[in-house]
Amino acid sequence: KDYSLMPLPQLAEFIKRNKHLPGVPSVAQVTAEGVNLGLNQEILLRKVEELTLYMIEQNQAIEKVKAENEKLRKELNKLKKRVK
Repeated sequence: KDYSLMPLPQLAEFIKRNKHLPGVPSVAQVTAEGVNLGLNQEILLRKVEELTLYMIEQNQAIEKVKAENEKLRKELNKLKKRVK
């Protein structure tokens, strides 16, 4: 519940501007400082968790749209039957 996800449009803008994910070191930083494998694993795990949460959000939105679509389809079919 306490996991705060960046809204996708804001995330896309960050990536476009910075050329890397937030919280992930840039190529220049890795080249200059190297990689701490333990820290890198922690960062990657966090990103996997974030992706999973984004997928859950997207799936919920898709299911809502599908349900609305089905409801509208049924209403349309009722209207078509009345017109005939």
